[in-house]
Amino acid sequence: MSGRAWKFKDNISTDEICPGRYMSLRSNLPELAKHTLEDARKEFPLEVRKGDFVVGGKNFGMGSSREHAPIIIKMCGVRAVLAQSFARIFYRNSINIGLPAIICDTSLISEGDELELDLGKSYVTNLTKGTEILFPKMSKTMEAILQEGGLIPYVEKYGDLLLA
Repeated sequence: MSGRAWKFKDNISTDEICPGRYMSLRSNLPELAKHTLEDARKEFPLEVRKGDFVVGGKNFGMGSSREHAPIIIKMCGVRAVLAQSFARIFYRNSINIGLPAIICDTSLISEGDELELDLGKSYVTNLTKGTEILFPKMSKTMEAILQEGGLIPYVEKYGDLLLA
């Protein structure tokens, strides 16, 4: 997985990711996705490309449990969200829909850096700077959920059997 970094500040809320004024579109996800992160970066929904990365600081996805937030990020073609820390429910919602949420030192990443992610080896390579950023290995269950594209495809394939 490789793409460019879109850098965001600390404490990006689910309302900044998925603005409440557009929640009437929640049953029309392609339309809702056209407004992803526009309150944090107006140009994001217009300029994001498939394969890009959202890079946050601390407490990414804070606020309400708006489950549409990680869904529309993924619909924009974002490969993964990298942050120093995540709000717990945003983190789990991301994994459950098959969007990698990676906890790592994002201070080592600048706006526009080209990044490559290796989930299996637990590191992000900053191709622009020639550096590697290690992150904690995910549980086997989380890795399997991500490999299947989310919790629903995982359960459809394996039932409710969880890996140890």
